[in-house]
Amino acid sequence: MSQPTAQPTRAGFVALIGAPNAGKSTLLNQLVGSKVSIVTHKVQTTRNLIRGIALHDGAQIIYVDTPGIFRPRRRLDRAMVSTAWGGAADADLVAVLVDAKKGLDDGALGVLERLGDVRQPKVLILNKVDLVRRDTLLALAAEASRHATFEAVFMVSALTGDGVPDVTAWFAAHVPAGPWLYPEDQISDLPIRQLAAEITREKVFLRLHDELPYESTVETEQWKELKDGSVRVEQVIYVTRDSQKRIVLGEKGQTVKAISMAARKEIAEMAEKPVHLFLFVKVRENWSDDPERYREMGLEFPKA
Repeated sequence: MSQPTAQPTRAGFVALIGAPNAGKSTLLNQLVGSKVSIVTHKVQTTRNLIRGIALHDGAQIIYVDTPGIFRPRRRLDRAMVSTAWGGAADADLVAVLVDAKKGLDDGALGVLERLGDVRQPKVLILNKVDLVRRDTLLALAAEASRHATFEAVFMVSALTGDGVPDVTAWFAAHVPAGPWLYPEDQISDLPIRQLAAEITREKVFLRLHDELPYESTVETEQWKELKDGSVRVEQVIYVTRDSQKRIVLGEKGQTVKAISMAARKEIAEMAEKPVHLFLFVKVRENWSDDPERYREMGLEFPKA
């Protein structure tokens, strides 16, 4: 593991928390400078903890993208919200993201009101500031600061990257002193099979945004290196009903073919080698009550 010798090193974990669709995954990808977390318009796209790793001024910052925090109704909801708060509790620093366009709606207030339970130093990041007037932003920051104590406030556009370098510099200066925790060239700690499954899940949701419930999931069942240097990847898209299977397949298989083409291109770029992707669609009823599926996604199975 190569580390700079001219200056002391720092390393630490920064949890990104917030309500659904606050822009955590988009911000994570900007902070890391590469795509490590999938992004869709569908709420609750992120299900488990996605860690993206960035280097700045001798510091290694491990950003932890957490599931959006909301009022859970189902077992899968409870697992994701529990994982988000657990990610905050385990981090060295916590970044609270608020969608500046939405302001302090019920979702954002629900997060702010629970921050008293989080002991770590916290910063406030107002996102999508390019869509909001400056005086509105200042009032929003003041109002949020009445609900919780923040070490710093940042105003960014995760989509364009505006303001993101200031966030990076602050975290680089405030993560604990110590040796780096990952190799210099590593940008995520997710296994490549899981990253590939996440890419395909993103393409499913982008293609079928309004037609498919977010319980649908993807698992990589085979990742086989071939002699010619390419990879054979077999994945299964799991849905909960036959009607959903027909939606994913599409007429004469056209929908799943389009999903496969989009996913294969991105998986090949990530793996830096040719990829042969084979997608299968299967019905798995009540999978959200199966502990094994939660382990596959990196989530703790809620007992009740």
